Amino acid sequence: MARPDKAAAVAELTALFKGSSAAVLTEYRGLTVAQLKALRTALRGNANYAVVKNTLTAIAAKEAGLGVLADELKGPSAIAFVTGDPVAAAKSLRDFAKANPALVVKGGVLDGRPLTAADVTKLADLESREVLLAKAAGAMKAKLYQAAYLFTAPASKAVRTVEALRVKQEETAA
Repeated sequence: MARPDKAAAVAELTALFKGSSAAVLTEYRGLTVAQLKALRTALRGNANYAVVKNTLTAIAAKEAGLGVLADELKGPSAIAFVTGDPVAAAKSLRDFAKANPALVVKGGVLDGRPLTAADVTKLADLESREVLLAKAAGAMKAKLYQAAYLFTAPASKAVRTVEALRVKQEETAA
């Protein structure tokens, strides 16, 4: 029978997996406590960064339906449980890894789908949600202006044609 403290740790990790939209698995070997604290600060608001035990995390990942993550659990592991914007969390991890090469992103899970380290980098390269929404709104606004112009063009052309005919009739009458 499992020890109560280990069972509680597995239950907590399972809850973290189920409560997060994404999880990014990293190797933190070579980082100091101060650097880990700085990483946690960088991730604050978007993710919870926790150093985990591989065996207990593998059990929790399987219970949460994320068995693909269990295969990557080798060496000293830590997981960023993303509860906020996954793109912002990936950017924070990428930027921290550039400044501290000891942090290695192994992979992760986004909405139940496995991610490789390259996928996490691609996610970090995306623009923020607000920028993407602004671009979409701008594209929709441009299409609306084009449609409005298209609908008003025949009427304005007709007005110009009638005015030209009126001017021509005045010239011939005079």
